[in-house]
Formats: sequence, C-alpha cells, structure tokens
Amino acid sequence: MALGDDMRLEQTWRWYGPKDPVTLLDVKQAGATGVVTALHHVPTGEVWTVAEIEKRQEEVAAAGLKWSVTESVPVHEIIKQGGADRDKYIANYQQSVRNLGACGITKLCYNFMPVIDWTRTDLERVWPDGARALAFDIDDFVAFEIHILKRPGSEAHYGPEACTRAAARFAEMDQPRVDALTQTVIAGLPGRMVEAYSLAEFQVALDAYKALGATQLRAHLAYFLKAVVPVAEEAGVFMAIHPDDPPMDLLGLPRVVSTEDDVKHLLGAVDSVHNGLTFCVGSYGSSPDNDVEGMAARYASRVHFVHLRNVIKEGDGRRSFVESDHLDGDIDMYNVMCTFTRERVRLRHDTQEPHGAPPCSLSSPARAAPTSHLSPRTTRPIRRRDASPRDGPTRSCRSGPTTAIRCSTTSTARRPTQATRASAGCAASPSCAA
Repeated sequence: MALGDDMRLEQTWRWYGPKDPVTLLDVKQAGATGVVTALHHVPTGEVWTVAEIEKRQEEVAAAGLKWSVTESVPVHEIIKQGGADRDKYIANYQQSVRNLGACGITKLCYNFMPVIDWTRTDLERVWPDGARALAFDIDDFVAFEIHILKRPGSEAHYGPEACTRAAARFAEMDQPRVDALTQTVIAGLPGRMVEAYSLAEFQVALDAYKALGATQLRAHLAYFLKAVVPVAEEAGVFMAIHPDDPPMDLLGLPRVVSTEDDVKHLLGAVDSVHNGLTFCVGSYGSSPDNDVEGMAARYASRVHFVHLRNVIKEGDGRRSFVESDHLDGDIDMYNVMCTFTRERVRLRHDTQEPHGAPPCSLSSPARAAPTSHLSPRTTRPIRRRDASPRDGPTRSCRSGPTTAIRCSTTSTARRPTQATRASAGCAASPSCAA
C-alpha cells in the first residue's frame, strides 16, 4: 500500500537502555529515527523523575534519535492484587505520567498481566533458511506447568487430552531442555513483573493470585484506570494498554485483556480517548477466537499504538504459534494497515489538521516524520509460508488524535535472549513489545 505525504511512518526501534548490547548507533545505522524505550533501571512502583526521563532523552538525542514511545511504566503487583498499599503505588504512577507529559512523551504503552508479561517457550525457533523467531508451544508450556513447576491444580485446568500430550512431550526432554524451558518461562524475557529466580520463588508469586479471579482483576484494572486516566488527560498522555500475550489462561492467573469483550469492559471503565489501546496484532491474533481485523476496525478510534506483528498458529487446537513475516501470517496485515490509515484520514478531516502535520510526540511541530515503506525488506520477495524466515524488523504503528501514523520497529534478529536480558539489566523491566 502506497502511503502519501499525509500517511507518514517513522521507523523506530525498541531499545533497552545503555546496557543494551544493541547500541543507539546500531539503531541509527539501521535507518531508525526514534526509539521505544523505558527506564528499566527504576524499580517497579517508584516514580520516574523528570531528571531521569530527561537524562534518557538526552542519551537518545545525542545519537540523533528521539524517544518516541514509552514502553512501559510497569504496574505494581499490589495494584493488580488490590492490596492495601495500592493507592500509594497508584499515586507514584500518576506522578510518573505527569512527568512523562511534562517531558513531551505522550504515548504510554503498559499492561495489566499478573506476574508474567509476554510468554514464549522458545526464543530461537529456527526457520528453514536458518533465521530465528520466537515461538509458543502449548504442549511445552503445559509440560512445564505440570511436570517442571508442578503447579497444584494444573492438570484439572488443562484437561486429560492436553495432559497426555504434555506428558509425552516432557518424556522427550533431556535436562538441558528442561533447564532452558524453565529459564525462558520464569526469567528469559525482559517483561517479567516479579523478582523470581527459582521455581519456588515463581510459585510464591503465583500463589499471591490464588484467590483472585478475572472478575476481581477486572475491577482492579477499572480502579487503576479511574485514578490514572484523569491525570493522563491533564498531562496530555495517551494510555495504551497492551493485550495479554498470549491471550489465554496460563499458570492459573486471571487474564482480562485477551478478548473483544475485555476491550469493551476496559474502554467502558473510563470513557476517554486517553484510555486507549496498544493494538498488538500478533497478541490478539494468537487466539483463534479473536476477529483481529474486525476489532481493528471497531476500535481504531481508541488505538494509540499498534504492533504490526504477525503469527502463524499451529497445532490442532491452534493455541501454539510462531512469529511470522508481516504478510505471511494468519492476519491480513494489509487490511489492518488500511484500517489505521483510514482512521488517520478521519482524524485529519475531523480536526482540520494542517497537511503534513507531524505526530504529537515530535518535539518540533514543524518537523514531519520521514516517509517509510510498510516493510523495510524491500530487496527480498514475499515467499511461501513454509520457507518464510522472520529475520527482518517488525513494525509497530501507532496513531492517535491529531497525529500522523508512526511506525515503531523491533528487529527479531535482536530479540532479547536470556543473556541479552541479563546484560541489559532488565530483571524488573516492563513489557517487551513485539
């Protein structure tokens, strides 16, 4: 799809801060003009000060780049649990939102997933041509939950058929595979929400939610939104909640941002454009129950950040998946892009926005985002799905009120492995957007 001057995309990369082995020079050399980042060194629940935000902005600016989107300010587990101290942590969150707005960073991606953020079972699935991608295998995960973690009640949750498959899968695993799977689930990704370095510590974190169901977690999310969204409105910050990844029940934890019904509830909790969505195509698309293209059309006006990931669902139950090329996955990415560019046209028409006006996250109103193609891999042809590696960047577009559509790019080739997570200092880092 050709994009005109009023349909500009900005190429940005996810950057995990100064300890990220991928440097800002690498990001710039790849053609990006901005970054999606966070203050990973600030413990969850503490205030992001103006000084720390400006320090990170200066680091990014010194490389000739811009901090375009925050991903994310983590929501403390006490808030999700509805604990006695939640108002204290909400007040800290409110102040972080104010400080981000004061620094001109107006897009905030966050999530409300208990204990774990995005979950995979393989960080290096090899494609036929040698490229590598992230994957989630439901049989591997159930094997982990029942036979490695030994979570009480897990067999009843999954049912006899899934348990039989998991037992067979576990029987095939040697100790190095068991260790790798364990590390991947409890500590392998930079998005984990709790400090758990062993199976015992991980189970303790899960036990904190034993008496909490989806109804209570949904109520706690509404409580959080009613407190934070008015502050975001005053600060000019657009909150954009990321869906559960994957959008299914795991580890006995409640999930409340997995389906269209969940979206209706959270948007209805506070009817404000500042209470919006991160529309992660790959996350919603990982469930066969979601009409992803229809959801994009129905909620485009409340979407401020879009992750243009695609996946291929696998297995009889279609609950396993692997990251795919943009145009080779299960979701019609062209259709999704058309939806959000049409929303951009509507916004320009409704607001009488000047032609070529830049996204609001740019510091200079006179500076327009550079034009970019939908896919940066213009020298490579689209190939059959069975031979399609995912070795290029994935695009994460975001649009918002009176803004141009902007694209954030995260390279799969530099997805954080456990070694990267450790070197980047991401022990308590927020969600890792795809």
